[in-house]
Amino acid sequence: MLDDNNVLRQRDPEDALGVAAAQFEQARFSVKVAEPEHDGREITRVVVVGMGGSALAALLAKAWLKNEMTVPFEVVRTYDLPEYVDYNTLVIASSYSGNTEETLAGLQAARDKSAQTAIIAAGGKLQTIASDESISNVLLPANLQPRMAVIYNLRALIAILAHFGIVSYDRFGEIADCADWLGEETLNWVSGVTTAKNYAKQLALLSVGKSPVFYAGGLMAPVAYKWKISWNENAKNLAFWNEYPEFNHNEFLGWTSHPIEKPFAVFDLVSQFEHPRILKRFEISDRLLSGKRPKAMPIHLKGDSVIAQMLWGSILADFVSIYVAILNGVDPTPVPLIEKLKKELED
Repeated sequence: MLDDNNVLRQRDPEDALGVAAAQFEQARFSVKVAEPEHDGREITRVVVVGMGGSALAALLAKAWLKNEMTVPFEVVRTYDLPEYVDYNTLVIASSYSGNTEETLAGLQAARDKSAQTAIIAAGGKLQTIASDESISNVLLPANLQPRMAVIYNLRALIAILAHFGIVSYDRFGEIADCADWLGEETLNWVSGVTTAKNYAKQLALLSVGKSPVFYAGGLMAPVAYKWKISWNENAKNLAFWNEYPEFNHNEFLGWTSHPIEKPFAVFDLVSQFEHPRILKRFEISDRLLSGKRPKAMPIHLKGDSVIAQMLWGSILADFVSIYVAILNGVDPTPVPLIEKLKKELED
């Protein structure tokens, strides 16, 4: 089925596969920080307010740059801000649509606390506020699903963090340096490559009809979360994720008993950049759970740097989950139930 172009066109009418195939180009996104002037106040904390795919870039940045950032960095995915947010806190409101109500509430709370603020959006109310109030902001290219704009968002976030002196501008360039290589890797997963040679199609066939569970170490945990997001929104398929070593302190035991029937597909997202003890835990855990859960399928993240592996894994997540959507007989692009929820919240 996945090698039948007629089926692919029928079940992917908005060409989600084409969008996925172009994601590597986002790594070259030329970011302009509009309204760049600020008062130069000392920033002692950073808080990114966002939901779903718009929060994912912040989670990636937090893991990637944890050894570089010298101030606390938190990602808030709700309406309220921590009490510690104050004049010396940089609050970045990130919403691809620009209309996410939790993010708008967080921005208002930040302004009420006189925090330093910045905005990342592709339009909507956030962009209007940024223009009206002269708030430093990055305007993202529009007309994508937020989950498919993560690299745009990451480029924008790193540019803003560099603009406020939180990280080096070198990190911004490091993303762009991955673009050509990511483009070459992406060619291995596009629809025209047959299943026999297409890793993304092979992974989709291994997991269709099951609920996948994605595991990673702390460094690549946001990538595991990305796989969950992509599976939920592209394939319209329940999925779960967790990270090591926390997995070994609770969920590890959960696999040993109920439910007796386990219709799951287990994936380990493995990176050589993880702590060596994490890699050992992958190996031992799978051996000790032999016969108690499906054997874990390792996905060895490719790339010669942490960010290269993060982006490689994120793009692959979209390809695999889109192929699962096609196998599931669902359109991978729209998210009608989420849109219905938003509409009802407006009433």
